[in-house]
Amino acid sequence: MKIRKAVITAAGRNQRGLPIQALVDRDGQYKTALQIVIEEAVSAGVEEICIVICPGDQDRYSQGAGKEASRLTFVEQRDPRGYGHALWCARAFTAGEAFLHLISDHLYLSGTDLRCAQQLVQVAQQENCAVSAVQAARDSKLPYYGAIGGQLVPQRANLYEVERVIEKPTPTQAEQLLVVPGLRAGHYLTLFGLHVLSPTVMELLDQMVSAGGSSIQLSDALQALAGRERYLAMELNGRRFDIGVKYGLLMAQLAFSLDGGDRDEVLTQLVELLADRSR
Repeated sequence: MKIRKAVITAAGRNQRGLPIQALVDRDGQYKTALQIVIEEAVSAGVEEICIVICPGDQDRYSQGAGKEASRLTFVEQRDPRGYGHALWCARAFTAGEAFLHLISDHLYLSGTDLRCAQQLVQVAQQENCAVSAVQAARDSKLPYYGAIGGQLVPQRANLYEVERVIEKPTPTQAEQLLVVPGLRAGHYLTLFGLHVLSPTVMELLDQMVSAGGSSIQLSDALQALAGRERYLAMELNGRRFDIGVKYGLLMAQLAFSLDGGDRDEVLTQLVELLADRSR
């Protein structure tokens, strides 16, 4: 499985401005969130990138992409029928190939020398199947993310055979259907916003779109995928930062700052700020 292409979804009507917000990355450089997401994809060996956008957003996204803009293809989601539908809009671009999928309002910080997308693509190529990144999260986070249930792959501490995928499950649903052996009580494996997907996913989304409906969700296609072919989930060595939630961009900025070369300076300023607040 060679991953040459990536699809970034950025067509959410209420979040279309998030990817072009700027922050300072771990190297101390000002970049848009979109640039950081694109760099994540490129680090994994991706050659071509499609961004699914709202109509009229191409110019500002091209400007926000920085030096990697030449890699980009833009596709508009003219009929807003959900996240899965946005991904389906890139079907001509993926053209029957497996692909890396990222969402534009999530940033990633790896705990190893390999970036998060690199970790995921490496495992997908080794296992020759679709793999979604997941992160263990408290049940209070369930309203924000899809979650998976499954079993550990033998002799693999961080790899799971996916049996069930539910979009934003209730705590009751999670307790009944998504308990995963080895996780702490009250914690569940939530989707990370980073996937390597097989061509079957586009086939399933195409069937869902043809069947009609106002909301086409990727999680429903992933649930169908788990019943059709081998599909894995991987706990990455890293963290995601959802810049679409309250203080999400701030938390991402702090994490990048504390992981970079300006760590001591940032810590000093944080201590001074806290000291001033405690007076």
